[in-house]
Amino acid sequence: MTHGMRTQTHTTGVHDPRSWRDTAAHYALLPLRVFLGVTFVYAGLDKLTDSAFMQSAGTGSIGETMRAARDSAAIPALVDLALKSPVGFGYAVALGELAVGIGTLLGLLGRLAALGGALISLSLWLTVSWASTPYYYGNDLAYLMAWLPLVLAGTPYLSVDAAWRARRRRAGGYL
Repeated sequence: MTHGMRTQTHTTGVHDPRSWRDTAAHYALLPLRVFLGVTFVYAGLDKLTDSAFMQSAGTGSIGETMRAARDSAAIPALVDLALKSPVGFGYAVALGELAVGIGTLLGLLGRLAALGGALISLSLWLTVSWASTPYYYGNDLAYLMAWLPLVLAGTPYLSVDAAWRARRRRAGGYL
């Protein structure tokens, strides 16, 4: 009888390595989610509070950045579109980064937030960082790849999405 209790404790207890591995696997995307969320919130706030950035011309401005990237961009038409209203585009990117970052951190519409982050990263990779040589010096491609696991998995734990899902299950009697 004592042996059976030890076996049960050993296989399901706190010290069971499988339990630790299962927990680690369960929460594996949380560090990525926190990193991307904090980074995008910071990037959005940084743009919104930088008076030089939110200008159509001048050193450090969104307009100057886009004009400098235009001839080396993979899709120059995207840059031309942004240059029609560089300040409006700067605000759209900054507010988009802020929304993506907050949504990712809170786990609020997690897949949609991650898709937004992936699309922002894709557009920046195809424009601003396309000319980076070798390609792995351009960080926007790495951000694009980092968003993809969250696009696929969403924010199933420690999130508003998880709370909503649990509430729907309780309301539907699926507890």
